[in-house]
Formats: sequence, C-alpha cells, structure tokens
Amino acid sequence: MMPHQTLAAGTRAYVDAVICAGVVVFIHSLSTVAGQPLPFQLLLLAALTLFTGSFTVKLPALSARLSVSEAFVFTSVLLFGTAAGTLIVALDALIISLRLHPEGKSAKRVMFNVAAPVLAIWVASSILYLLLNGRVSPFPGWQLEQFILPLSVATLVYFLLNSGMIAVAIGLDAGKSPFAIWREHFVWLSVNYFGGASVAALIVAYTRDINATVLGVIVPLLIISYLTFRTSIGRLEDAHRHVSQLNNLYMSTVETLAMAIDAKDQITHGHVRRVQSYALALARELGVSDSNQLKAIEAAALLHDTGKLAVPEYILNKPGKLTPAEFSKMQLHAGVGADILSAIPFPYPVVSIVRHHHENWDGSGYPSGLSGSDIPIGARILSVVDCFDALTSDRPYRPRLTNDAAFTILTERRGSMYDPLVVDTFLTVFPNVPISPAAAPNPGIEELARMSRDLLERAHRTPIDDMTAGSGDAQLALEFARQLSTAPGAGKVARLVCQHVRLLIPDVLCVCFVHDERRCEITATHALGPGSEFLADLRIPVGSGLSGWVAANRSPSRNSDPALDFGDAARRMEPSYRSGLSVPVAIGDSLLAVLSVYSTREEAFNDSHRRILERVAVSVAPVLMRLREASPAPTHAPAQAGEH
Repeated sequence: MMPHQTLAAGTRAYVDAVICAGVVVFIHSLSTVAGQPLPFQLLLLAALTLFTGSFTVKLPALSARLSVSEAFVFTSVLLFGTAAGTLIVALDALIISLRLHPEGKSAKRVMFNVAAPVLAIWVASSILYLLLNGRVSPFPGWQLEQFILPLSVATLVYFLLNSGMIAVAIGLDAGKSPFAIWREHFVWLSVNYFGGASVAALIVAYTRDINATVLGVIVPLLIISYLTFRTSIGRLEDAHRHVSQLNNLYMSTVETLAMAIDAKDQITHGHVRRVQSYALALARELGVSDSNQLKAIEAAALLHDTGKLAVPEYILNKPGKLTPAEFSKMQLHAGVGADILSAIPFPYPVVSIVRHHHENWDGSGYPSGLSGSDIPIGARILSVVDCFDALTSDRPYRPRLTNDAAFTILTERRGSMYDPLVVDTFLTVFPNVPISPAAAPNPGIEELARMSRDLLERAHRTPIDDMTAGSGDAQLALEFARQLSTAPGAGKVARLVCQHVRLLIPDVLCVCFVHDERRCEITATHALGPGSEFLADLRIPVGSGLSGWVAANRSPSRNSDPALDFGDAARRMEPSYRSGLSVPVAIGDSLLAVLSVYSTREEAFNDSHRRILERVAVSVAPVLMRLREASPAPTHAPAQAGEH
C-alpha cells in the first residue's frame, strides 16, 4: 500500500472506515473469547491456521496472495462461534500480510488487510447463526442437512464482502471500476472459499474432534488444493506475461511505423498523435468498451497513414491541388497500408480500420465502396477525427482552418461522407476531449529540442565508427524531443529512448533501467534489440553488475562485460554480447534511471558513443523527474495482499 499521504481523500476515508470497523469487531470478539476457557481444539485450529497461512499463492497481476486456510476458519465458526472464527481470520490475515514484500508492510496496509476479512467473517457468521433459528452460539450434534444451506449462504456473504472490500480499495486508488476489478481478478476465487467451507462441513458433521485421523485426511486435501492453485496460477501468470510481452512487441512495431510515417510526411508531423487522442476519446463517448476494439482504434489511429510510405513525396508535400492522376495515387494509401499491416498478426482488428477509414457513409468512398453500418465503427470514428485534424492543420496548399470552420464542414458532410451519430457526438464532446500535447505547445519542448539538436550537432562534429552511420538528423532530434514531452508514463518514455538510441547507434541492444528508490534497484522498463525478450522484468540491485555500478556511482562505464548485467540470461541470449556502455540519468543527487547499450563486438564503444548516450540522458532526465514528482511512489493498491 502507498504511504498514507499519497492516497486520494476518498480512498483514505474508505480505508480508515474499514480499519475502524474492523478494530471494533476484533476487540469485541477478543473480549468475548477472553471471558471463556480456551478449548484445546480451538488452539489446534489456530496452530493449523498459522501453518497453512505460511503457504500462500501470489495472484497474477496483483500483489494479493491466496491462502488455503478457509477450512479452519469455517470450522472455528461452526464449532466455537462468531468470535472465535473472527480471531482465527485475523490471525490468518496477519500471517499473510507479514509475508508481503517489505514495501507492503506499512502499518496501515497491514491493518486494512486484517480488518477487511475480520469484518467479512463477522457479518457472514452472524448471518449463519441467524439462519440457524436465531442461535448465537454453536451446539453439539449438528447434522449436515441442518446447517449446509445456511453455511453456503454465509460462505457467499464472506466471499462477496472480503473480495468486494479489497476491490473497492483498489478501484478507488486506481480510478477504475471496482466491479470490473472484482470480476476480472476475484470471481474465480469463490472456488477456494466454497472448497474450504465444504471441508469444514465434513469435519463438523462427522466428527467434532480434530484428531490425528482427521488431520490425516484433511491436510493432504489442503496440500493438493494448494499445489493445484499454485500450478494453475503459475501457468496463468506465464500466459499473462506472454501477452504483456506480445503487446509490447506490437506497440513497438506501431511506434516504429508511426515514426517512419511522420518522417516521410513532414507537413503532417504530429497528425497521427492528435488523431489518436481524438479517436480514443470519441470511441469511449460512443460507448465502445471492448478492450480489443479500443486497442485496435488506438493502434489504427497511429498507423492509418502507413500506406503513404508508398506515395511519392512530391505528391505528399505538393503545394497545390493534386491532379486526378496524383489523387488516384494518393487514394491507394488506404489499401496499401492495410496490405502492409496484414503481415503483422495483430490480436485486434487493426487492418480493417486502416483499410476502410476513407469509406463514406453513402458508399462513395474508397477502396471498397462500403456504406452505412457495413463500415467498421473504428473506421467511421477515424474518418471524422482524421478529417477534423486535417482541416485544422497547415497544409502545403492552404493554411489551417479554425475549429468552427472545420465543424461547419463536418456538419455539411454529415450523412453523406460521415456517420451522423459519430459527427454529432464529436461536435458535442469536442470541448471536453483532451487535446494531445502534440497539438499544443509544451512548456519544456523548446529546451528538450535544443538539447537534442545539440546532441546531434556534437555527433556530426565528432567522427565515430560505422556503428553510428545512421545517427539521423535534426528532424529526428526534434521528433524525439516532441514525443518525450508528450509521453504519459515512464514505460512510454523508456520505449521512446530505446528507439531513439538505436537510431543514433544502430545494431545494439538498448535497455532503459528506471530507478526504484524504495527497492534500491533498477528495473529494465524497456529493452529493444536482439535478445531483448530475455530481459523482461530484469531487476538489478544498485551497486551490482555493470548498470548497478553506474547507478551507485553516478558515473558512466564503457566496454564492460554485459554478463555482469544479464546473469544467467547471458548463456541463453543470441547473439552473444561482448561489450556494454552505461550512463546514469540523474538530476543533482536524484538518480532517475540508467541507460545501457550492448554490442556483440569487443571494445565496441568509444568516447563519442558515451557523449551521445550522455546527451540522451540529459534530454530524458527532466521528463522522468516530472513523472516522478507527479507520482512519487509506485502505485500499490491498499490491501491487495489481504485476500483469502
């Protein structure tokens, strides 16, 4: 959980309310049990809870952990009442919380982890005894048919309350729908709850004595359950990691192609970024909620002009109107772009949006003459925002139009070229659409551009070997500066840095390590180049390895052995890397990142390479500092480790 001061006011109020209620319930339960002799069976259940609570399974995509101790929790409730069950749950939650990474052991997070299940089991067990003819304490000789239905209801209540309180905390902190988080990450955990309740029901119905025979039957079942969950979740986490890596690969491809398009068509520089901002906002306003469809629109917005790579530059940048023959060549870009992208196995429908983003509502468009709802919704959205940005941008044949003039043209084309609903929605929501920073000046872009220009001037003045033959030009530096200033997070910045460095120093593996102050380590936030797939989630303690030494000493290192960073991965990597260059990214005493490049050649890097990398570090440092100040600590949702 984040430090208390980093939580939003609403999240703090919710967390504090849960903790206060949990403390009250815990004290009440403790006072109830303290006034009675402690049965040996209850102490044995507590010991078993301690034992099983030490064996937990980490849930994928969350810092939550799953325990298999529910059987002993429900047994305590059925044999010894609500207060005893509440204390057993508190003990279980405390053990799980203490197994968190040190950064998750803040007092408030541990208190929330304990309070949430305490409240949940207290309410659930109270309902259980209410359903059992209003009894408030257990009685001997229960038959299975007497309590199985009330126990099922209580189990459901316990699951919904416990998982729901955690999902609400995560949702409030992350600004997401708690229900969406609960449905995605917690629904399937109900199997664990009902499995534990079933074991407890068998214990209570057929023997009230927790003896060696019972343990000989129950403990192996719990071990099997634990191993099954751990294996299944391990496979799920591997699949999740694979999907994440695949998405990063797709986005890297998208970014590279988008940069190539912008470099080809200088007049429309930044156009695709603005179109992306408009298209995503408009899609959400129109009710597009499917994640694959949104990802397709996000990627297609960047790639919709890919086909312009096949259009001669004299046509793209012609200062007058196109002749019919030239316009025919320009029209080919939609189909050509789709054909180029069809070679990439996108996991979402990007190609169809790119192919049909110049279709018209009345069927007069190109390349297929589709009309009405036969045009993909993503293409209908893209055509409107593409037209608007084209109208409000300077072109070789005319200056930009005002927004009002562009709105008038969109209205005139409503129902003929464009989907009326899409046009009406865009006109309505446009004032609230977040304008891409690429469309508006950024206070820091001039300084970033100046540093990037200086970087390239130094590169051109200093002769270096053929590894830097593709060092680029001033336009490349300006593009890098512009994209840095608009990057929404450290991951995007790292990706842009790696792309830019590989343009300046080709044929290298580039890794951007972002500094994690609380863990005192650097993390490979993005890697680009042959063998980068082996570096996913690579973490290096500050002071260890090549890049860790650079982080600790704030000093560059040149032509050191890459194996110092790669560890065991070095033996599996193809090609084999033989030299590395690392420089710190810092402002004053604040280390922000380490930028490293690796080559398959020995002694591959010289002082010119070091200066290039250092200037990139100077360019990116203020961007990373701004991101750190905006989000001073990694986001850890409260009580994610409190799930049972």
